[in-house]
Amino acid sequence: MRAVIQRVRSASVTVNRTVVGEIAAGFLVLLGITTDDTREDVIYLAGKLCGLRVFEDDDGKMNRSITETGGAMLIVSQFTLYGDCRKGRRPSFIEAARPEVAEPLYQSFIAEIRGQGVPVATGTFQAQMDVALVNDGPVTLLLDSRKVF
Repeated sequence: MRAVIQRVRSASVTVNRTVVGEIAAGFLVLLGITTDDTREDVIYLAGKLCGLRVFEDDDGKMNRSITETGGAMLIVSQFTLYGDCRKGRRPSFIEAARPEVAEPLYQSFIAEIRGQGVPVATGTFQAQMDVALVNDGPVTLLLDSRKVF
């Protein structure tokens, strides 16, 4: 499971000209799910995100987590995070989980974040989405649940 995390002042996702999810300050999370991801990946990545200390404290240091700041997450499914561009000119998405595998894990990830007390907004799974954000910092991080096992 991979995530691109952007600390944002605000973010929104639009489908067919309708805003389906938006947040004020917090994280925009682009979430990619691979073929062999499991509930363990969900639990690890959700815990890591909720505990990341990348929000400023009173001294201006990145020392506070999203749970400490009361921020929210906008979570958007992003199968292209598993695009392999090493050969040719067209990415291969063979490592990305099929929708019937990915969607339950995506929903489980959302539930896990909410279970840790963080408000969550989402995109629409498998939809063509327009994502808008105001990056704060900018702070952009990459997380991969498989880099720890």
